Formats: sequence, C-alpha cells, structure tokens
Amino acid sequence: MRAHWLVPVDGSAPSLRAVEYVVRQAPSATVTPTISLVNVQAALPSDITRFVSKKNVDDYHRESGEAALAQACARLEAAGIAYSTHILVGEASQAVADYAREHDCTLIVMGSRGLGAVAGILLGSVTTRVVHLSELPVVVIK
Repeated sequence: MRAHWLVPVDGSAPSLRAVEYVVRQAPSATVTPTISLVNVQAALPSDITRFVSKKNVDDYHRESGEAALAQACARLEAAGIAYSTHILVGEASQAVADYAREHDCTLIVMGSRGLGAVAGILLGSVTTRVVHLSELPVVVIK
C-alpha cells in the first residue's frame, strides 16, 4: 500500500492551513505518505511572451512559484516531513487534477477560500473545480 498526498499551495492562508493539516496527519498515517507540494503559475499572455525570452518567462514562473511555496516548505521542514516541490504553469484546477492523475497521487489536500458552496460554484473556485475534475478524494481545509 502506498500514499501520495498532493498539496496545492499558492502562499495564501487557506493553503497554509492545508499544509498544517498534513503536518498533523502525516505522522499518524498508517503508511508514511509521499508529499508533493504544487504551485501553479498562470501562463503569461502572448502579448508579453512574444517580447520576452523563454528563459526570462521560465525564471519568472520559477521565482514566483518558489516564493509562494516558501512558507509551506519551511513548515514541513520544521516538522521533519519530507516533501518535493513542483511548479506548474497553466490553469490551476486543471493543472492540479492532471498532476494528481499523472503522478498517481492518492489524496489531494487543499485549502478553501472560505466561500459558501453557492458562491464557490458561481465564482469558479479552484477548490470546487478540483473536486469536480479529480476522481481522487479531496480533503478541503477551511
């Protein structure tokens, strides 16, 4: 049996609460989970990328992603929990669902923005979309 938990992180308080959940739950899990922290960067518009080198665009996404992941990494390191980080580019909910499927994740743990169910659907929240796009269990931390 294996456990691979995916934790999308955008640097927000809700995503850091998801990391705190992992810190509390991972040590007592029956099987020690592999933890993957994922940050998804929005693709830059083509009217920008056609004037900027691919290297500069890649550096921008990497630096922004690392900044968003920094607090989550620090928290997992402080707790002694091993993890890997991944910075993706694209539409967040689809990228998270695709990553989970392609990397055989067994659980997605993510924060909620605190919107009610109707507001979340109307606003197209990333969390709501991931729940609908993924066949995996999704733990939503409020």
